[in-house]
Amino acid sequence: MATSTMVHVRVDEQIKAQATETLAAMGLSVSDAVRVFLMRVIADKQMPFALKVPNVETRAAMTQADEISRTRRARFDTAAELFDDLEKNSRQ
Repeated sequence: MATSTMVHVRVDEQIKAQATETLAAMGLSVSDAVRVFLMRVIADKQMPFALKVPNVETRAAMTQADEISRTRRARFDTAAELFDDLEKNSRQ
C-alpha cells in the first residue's frame, strides 16, 4: 500500500459544509473529491475544467449587471414584463 500524505486547504466554513453535504449525496467525502480532482489533473495533465479570463465585453456586461443589481433599477418578475418595458422605452 502506498504511503499517504496530508493536504491542508483553507476554505470558507459555509462552502465546506455545503460541499460536504453535496458530496455525501453522491457517496463521496471531501477527501474522496480532492483525490478524484488530483487524479484528473494527473491523467489529463491539466485542470479538469476550463479556466478562462472574461474578455472585455463580458467584463463590461458583468460590471453593468453588478451596477444594476446594486442600484436595484429595472427589475422584472417575468420576461414578459422586461420585454414590455423594453418596447415602451424604445418608443421614447
